[in-house]
Amino acid sequence: MTDERIREIAERVAASYGLEVVEVELRGGGKARMLRITIDKVPATGDSPTHAEDSGAANAALSDVTHAALSGVTHDDCANVSREVSTILDVEDVVPGASYTLEVSSPGLDRKLVRARDWERFTGSRVKLMTREPVDGQKHFEGRLQSVHDGRATLDLKLAKKAKKKEKAGDQDAKLIEIELANVERANLVPEF
Repeated sequence: MTDERIREIAERVAASYGLEVVEVELRGGGKARMLRITIDKVPATGDSPTHAEDSGAANAALSDVTHAALSGVTHDDCANVSREVSTILDVEDVVPGASYTLEVSSPGLDRKLVRARDWERFTGSRVKLMTREPVDGQKHFEGRLQSVHDGRATLDLKLAKKAKKKEKAGDQDAKLIEIELANVERANLVPEF
């Protein structure tokens, strides 16, 4: 109940600044409790990466769009949200015990993919993920997020193979794998420069 109320307050405050709440995390106990709120700019229409015919142009466009989408939160945004959320939480006594440290930050270049709309927004980006249950005998994957539909993400693992070591000359085709989002333990974007 407390987490839901904190998220509701944070979302209301963030929305007033044109921001969205990516994640709310309350950890620890006693005086060591940490409340982390991660905020991001609300993506403008057309800010989500899309597929293009030419993969080189697509990757360059994706990199530019992803960088623009991730670099929008300013120090002032974090300070404003922190100040207002802290005031509301204290006045309404939302956090039991009243002793906590509040940290408001941007998701960073290696942002977590938490909600279904995060996955959709970053289609075309490079991701690293770990599953709860093995898929094709493994739990760790890295590749380009090709698509998201019906609660399943499709990854092209060819990218990871090239990054680790060059594979056999005949292995140039995409290696696609589908993973249910419900089976994803954690997932992050992999920064591309």
